[in-house]
Amino acid sequence: MKGYILDYSVQDNRGIISGDDNQRYSFNGADWMDSEPPRRGMQVDFAATGDQAAQIYVAIGAGRPYAYGGGAGARYSKSKIAAGLLGIFLGGLGIHKFYLGYTGPGIILLLCGTIGWFIFLVPGAIAWIVGLIEGIIYLTKPDDQFEAEYVTERKSWF
Repeated sequence: MKGYILDYSVQDNRGIISGDDNQRYSFNGADWMDSEPPRRGMQVDFAATGDQAAQIYVAIGAGRPYAYGGGAGARYSKSKIAAGLLGIFLGGLGIHKFYLGYTGPGIILLLCGTIGWFIFLVPGAIAWIVGLIEGIIYLTKPDDQFEAEYVTERKSWF
């Protein structure tokens, strides 16, 4: 059966999967069969026994919304190139934040990059520097690491 990891606690070594049958299945680290550690949002393939999941692998296929580990045919939900270029050229307006779905940080950068110039020059300049740095960081990260950090785990700053 296929499903998505809803939550995984490293401390407890336990997690929850939402199956394609709209049921939730518990699992522990011993059931994890992949070399890559489980993360929230991963699409997985598993065997269901009651309300327990066993023999859990990262799902491979063209329909994956997130691609962990890259490889041929991997698709990503957000383009790191688009996010990086938006950060470099329009980062002071927070456009790259809006593209990644971070409304709060996007509004902060937008206000600092526009109104900040009128109040003080410093907030506006800082907003543009933050956008430039984040754009460069996005472009230099591997695709799978960018996807994991900024799309799945929703790391909103740097």
